Amino acid sequence: MKNRYSDGVVTPQALEARHSIARQLRDTRHSLHITQEAVAERAGTKKSNISRMESGKYNPSLDFLVKVADSMGKKIDIQVN
Repeated sequence: MKNRYSDGVVTPQALEARHSIARQLRDTRHSLHITQEAVAERAGTKKSNISRMESGKYNPSLDFLVKVADSMGKKIDIQVN
């Protein structure tokens, strides 16, 4: 099985974007003192999905990211630089 992170299938730029979004959502969750379990329950998903997303091991859809942000009373704001 190919390793998607080292064979060029997922570019370094894409990985950085994924990790940046994951960090922002994790930091928001921490600042609100909310557990992964609570976010998962509010977003209608499993804790394991929140954990994988926060670690950058999961490539969530935009719809999923919006749900997670909404579960914390936040919104997704995308900027192209």
